[in-house]
Amino acid sequence: MNDSDRLSRFLFEHAGIRGHLVHLDASWRAVLDAHPYPPPVRDRLGEALAAVALLAATIKFEGSLILQIQSAGPIRTLVAQATHARTVRGLARWSGEVPVSGTLGEQLGEGRLVLTIEHGRGEPYQGVVPLTGTRLSEAVERYFSDSEQLQTRLWLAANERRAAGLLLQRLPDEGASEEDWRRVTILAETLTPSELTGLATEPLLHRLFHEESLRLFDPEPLAFRCACSKKRIENTVRMLGEAEVDGILAERGEVEVICEFCNRAYRFDPVDTRQIFAEQTRHQSPTTHQ
Repeated sequence: MNDSDRLSRFLFEHAGIRGHLVHLDASWRAVLDAHPYPPPVRDRLGEALAAVALLAATIKFEGSLILQIQSAGPIRTLVAQATHARTVRGLARWSGEVPVSGTLGEQLGEGRLVLTIEHGRGEPYQGVVPLTGTRLSEAVERYFSDSEQLQTRLWLAANERRAAGLLLQRLPDEGASEEDWRRVTILAETLTPSELTGLATEPLLHRLFHEESLRLFDPEPLAFRCACSKKRIENTVRMLGEAEVDGILAERGEVEVICEFCNRAYRFDPVDTRQIFAEQTRHQSPTTHQ
């Protein structure tokens, strides 16, 4: 198996259809190293991570794209994040037994899918759609249909070694015909989960589209990267408030905050916390002009 941790773009020449193929290997295993997930939770999280990596490649932005699912079923939360720098991270929360071969409804129940673009300035852009369909790919397709008015199809798969996804998108401004779109998506429907996770880029595309005129562009590398930092965690401690932090220190001798994405622990002793709140006081003090 090669093509690890890569995003590949391709174009159906003269058809007005573009595609993206993503393989996550070491980056996916880094997500799994942070938390032990049961297989059905693991696979849905891997699909979400592949989906957000594909979606981030379809838009121009600087910042992060977050795919979040909140639901009432056994899998309560899925969060997958990709940045314009082609880094990814993700996490899941669940409760009780999750059906191993269940549909999206059986594993997640009623809920919603939220896509958020954070630019780091101004208000983030957010799109919300109901969590519908039997597969996660169908829920994401619903978002494009409702929010972007772009015909989009996705195929997602994940296991303990790899998370992978294929995206096809019809570009109306490029003169894509309904016949072209129908032919290409019918070919893609023959793709199996084992092929998606097991085949490298060129053999996979050849298997599906060898009769099509296809242009494959140079791949882009992806990597796991957590956005947590000591400064961000200090802000979290500051938000707890000085009284609550003092109570934790009295009970435990230190404040420990663990990043949910990478499982890294940040510890603050009484001296550290005094500095955090002293810095807050300095920033809040009014400036006196003589």
